[in-house]
Amino acid sequence: MRRSFAVRSRLVPSLLAPTVRHRPLLRSFLSHHQLVDEITHPNPAPTCPENAATFRPLQVIRDRLRSEASLDPATVVMSLKQCRGRPGLQIHALALSSGLDAYVIVSNSLINMYSKSGSFDLARKIFDSMSCPDVVSWNTILSGFASGAEALEFAALMRRAGVPSDPVTFTMVLAFSADLQDLESGQQLHCLVLKSGFDSDIFVGNALITAYSRAACADEAKRAFDEMAVRDLVSWNSLICGLTQDGDCGTEAIEFFLMMVREEGVRPDRISLASVISACGHEGSVGYGCQVHGFATKLGVEDHASVSNVLMSMYYKHGDIVYAKRVFENMTERDVIAWTTMISIESENAIPLFNGMRQDGVQPNDVTFVALIFAVSDEHLMREGQMVHGVCFKTGIAAEVNVSNSLITMYAKLKSMEEARRVFDGMHCRETVSWNALLSGFAQNGLREEALEVFSSLIGHCQPNQYTFGSVLSAITAAQTVSLTYGQGCHGRIIRLGLNTDAYVSGALIDMYAKRGSIDEAQRAFDETVVKRLVGWTAIVSAHAKHGNYEEVMSLFEGMKHVGVRPDHVTFLAVLVACGCKGMVDEGRKVFDSMVQEHEMEPWAEHYACVVDMLGKAGRLDEAEEFLRLAPTPPGVSALQSLLGACRVHGNVDMGSRVAEALMELEPGESGAYVLMSNIYADMGDWENVAKMRRGMRQRGVRKEVGFSWVDAGIRDDSIHMHKFSSGDRTHPWAEEIHSMARSLGSEMKARDEDWSDIDLARLPNP
Repeated sequence: MRRSFAVRSRLVPSLLAPTVRHRPLLRSFLSHHQLVDEITHPNPAPTCPENAATFRPLQVIRDRLRSEASLDPATVVMSLKQCRGRPGLQIHALALSSGLDAYVIVSNSLINMYSKSGSFDLARKIFDSMSCPDVVSWNTILSGFASGAEALEFAALMRRAGVPSDPVTFTMVLAFSADLQDLESGQQLHCLVLKSGFDSDIFVGNALITAYSRAACADEAKRAFDEMAVRDLVSWNSLICGLTQDGDCGTEAIEFFLMMVREEGVRPDRISLASVISACGHEGSVGYGCQVHGFATKLGVEDHASVSNVLMSMYYKHGDIVYAKRVFENMTERDVIAWTTMISIESENAIPLFNGMRQDGVQPNDVTFVALIFAVSDEHLMREGQMVHGVCFKTGIAAEVNVSNSLITMYAKLKSMEEARRVFDGMHCRETVSWNALLSGFAQNGLREEALEVFSSLIGHCQPNQYTFGSVLSAITAAQTVSLTYGQGCHGRIIRLGLNTDAYVSGALIDMYAKRGSIDEAQRAFDETVVKRLVGWTAIVSAHAKHGNYEEVMSLFEGMKHVGVRPDHVTFLAVLVACGCKGMVDEGRKVFDSMVQEHEMEPWAEHYACVVDMLGKAGRLDEAEEFLRLAPTPPGVSALQSLLGACRVHGNVDMGSRVAEALMELEPGESGAYVLMSNIYADMGDWENVAKMRRGMRQRGVRKEVGFSWVDAGIRDDSIHMHKFSSGDRTHPWAEEIHSMARSLGSEMKARDEDWSDIDLARLPNP
């Protein structure tokens, strides 16, 4: 409404006031005679948006020039509205030569033309040469800014110049604030809107909703919506779209959509439908999504790319790939988003889909290549991954940072860290994600010291984030040759950066401290977490389980369920481990049954192994064997190893023989089953079978792995490394000193043992 008035107001005669002329701007390269000649004989295909639309005003100008009639500002303004490129330059030159450039309305039209044609510098020169620019002049130049920050600075300059803002000004400035996602500037602008009395303007109200939504302030967006006296479809769409993008307000987005349709009777468009379908996908409300799908079909917008794309995404998120493919196949026109979504959905057919996309004339973008790279990121698809890399290189898309990051991750998954490093080294611009991809790649491939070297280099180039420290802490945890002191140093850096409250980081800290024996530090890291999510709960439950703190485990397990955090497979595994350590067999069986029946989870092999271990320690071997027999899947190695270990403890040779035979079939090259069965025979004094087992190992080429231990020597100049050794190992450069110290400690322990032998234990008080 007001925008239309603002445009019409430019034609009001009172605005046709002359200003300081700026004729020298174009006179240097265009003359009146050249202009008349070119207008009299126009180019058959002028460089403007629509030839038919542009030809008419030029014809009017030509007729006036032929009849020697004077041009008026309105004719020039109407002509400039429809011209771009060379015809626009010609009309500008004519305005200069005829003196019409002295009128504000003509200058505003010139500014508008140059801004829209990408010649913003020339538009700004025209504006700067005006002695009395009006609000339309300021608004027109404001609309041409590409940078939101520069636009806000210009708006502040406009305010300092004493030019009163109108609804168009506030609408544009709020849009720039939304692009910057700047809540503070949005709130300040809201105050100015109220002070100026434009809060009832529908365009300003819609812009306020968008600004608050983009700044992730859903409550303020809803308040701005509620305060609007009049709402249109854009108002509803702005709020529904904002709530959907918030991520945590999907249910409210659905509720507002239903209110719009049922209570207000507003007919939705494809933007409304796309937003609410996306919300249904986020919230798992596939039932509502199907209803909206039917509604979209009824309204005839189902085939529109924006609606079809979110429908595909919604069905895919809920595992209904058949429906997602059907939506794709029914699309009359598929854009790059549709093809990219389909490549993500059908990763096994990613390359044929990519080829089909190019045959269809659709140009892939960087997001398409990221999806394609992810699809071939499998260790069995090395050749395909290299082919995709080649296409990225040939098309030049490999220079995009997100594509390079994906290539690093792909090569890490293909276990080719040399190629990953080569991609990283070839990047002209690296961001934190790039460093994280390389760091986590080294860590996941067991190259933990290389990962820590990358981390050391990263510190000098960019700011590490929570994902950086998550990978580093995981590398420290897994690298038993790295001292806990190094991990504590990382913890200090995490605290200084304020990341210790992050759920992901605290989970990694808990895991590191727990596996290094510092359960108190692990608990402290959990307590410092502000928002406790599943990863943190699972980490602390697992930590106490590893330390045998049964009561603490059960208390935490009940606590997480009480606050609404649903346990996952890893959580249940930790609880089962705690039950096994404490010998709480019946409680452990209840936890297992709860996981299967109440939480409807399919147990992993590790869950079965935990139950078998519990039953085995309790001497309930027959029950353990029956438990494995009734399992829906064949028993895994860990479960059989647990049962075989229990057979040794309880001297059950017959069952041990059966279990060992099953283990040898599963892992013929592993020594574990041979050694355990040999020990069972040795415990029974059956040396003939002991010799038979060892002979079988030699015949099959099976060797017992050497066990290693690690010690933190506390050496100041080498705080990162621990020292690894095995029984009888003399390869260390300090071997003599180490063995001498070991003998000294042994003698001291023996002496203390002799001192204890003099004590009359019968006289000690009962515990």
